[in-house]
Amino acid sequence: MANHKSALKRARQNQQRRMRNKAVKTRVKNVVKDVRQTAADNAGEALVDKLNLAKSVIDKAAKKGVLHKRTAARKISRLSKLVNSRPA
Repeated sequence: MANHKSALKRARQNQQRRMRNKAVKTRVKNVVKDVRQTAADNAGEALVDKLNLAKSVIDKAAKKGVLHKRTAARKISRLSKLVNSRPA
């Protein structure tokens, strides 16, 4: 455990960042799962809305630095490909 005042502060900051990043990553996982589930259920109009929400959440995670920008782009690309491959 840290002993210096600055090291204690750094440990607190790291803990706060870890919890914040964890929340954002969990949100990303949940919206991706929601899009995939909706695609499996063949729900048409709701699928596009959920895809747009997922894109927004993933882009925000990348902007915050929780996800790498290429990881975010890959996730969005794969979800878009899934949605576009569905019959209209």
